[in-house]
Amino acid sequence: MADQRRHILVIDDDTRLRRLLYRYLTDNGFDVSEAADTMQAEQLFSLFSFDLLVMDVMMPGKTGTVFTKELRDRGFVTPILMLTAMGQVDDRISGLENGADDYLCKPFEPKELLLRIHNLLKRREQVILQTNQVSFGSCIYDVRRGLLTKDGVPVALTTADQTLLRLLAAKSGEAVSREELGQILGTDNLRTIDVQITRLRKKIDSPNQPACIQTVRGQGYALILS
Repeated sequence: MADQRRHILVIDDDTRLRRLLYRYLTDNGFDVSEAADTMQAEQLFSLFSFDLLVMDVMMPGKTGTVFTKELRDRGFVTPILMLTAMGQVDDRISGLENGADDYLCKPFEPKELLLRIHNLLKRREQVILQTNQVSFGSCIYDVRRGLLTKDGVPVALTTADQTLLRLLAAKSGEAVSREELGQILGTDNLRTIDVQITRLRKKIDSPNQPACIQTVRGQGYALILS
């Protein structure tokens, strides 16, 4: 069940729990960032893309439930796993109603948390693979038909473009290594991968908008869906 360095954000005002989760999830193959409240989380959103959020319900200031609703209203599709105190049934129901994907009661077994995280990530990847279309920036890409439009206008794609987009879409938000991209393109020249990504970016990116394919330092490239 090993994941290729997916990035998890832990949002909890309990410093001790955050540090425990950081060590445990890092030891199990994840990149982990921490936030003590929703304000810190917002700051991290401007720096990184995340594959999953682990968020406490009860925090000073804005609660996890309110923050989850705000994120969903903004079109945020990343899976959210809520942490609730034992017996807070209303909080769990409210969290799910406002967009949380799963919840776990404190105290919990770390192995159960890890299992739930893997299940959420697997479910998200299956949804992407089964969906005809994914959107990023000003583009819509029909995965099955291999058709890309930008602002409603068809974009010509080379075979290499198609291969890269299919893999990046299947693992959206996850960094895909240059070595893995090279394998599917049949080259071990990593510079060739960088050139191909640059060419693809020119086709899909729009001025004054963040790059759809982000460079993840030391890990590779990730396609960020909108």
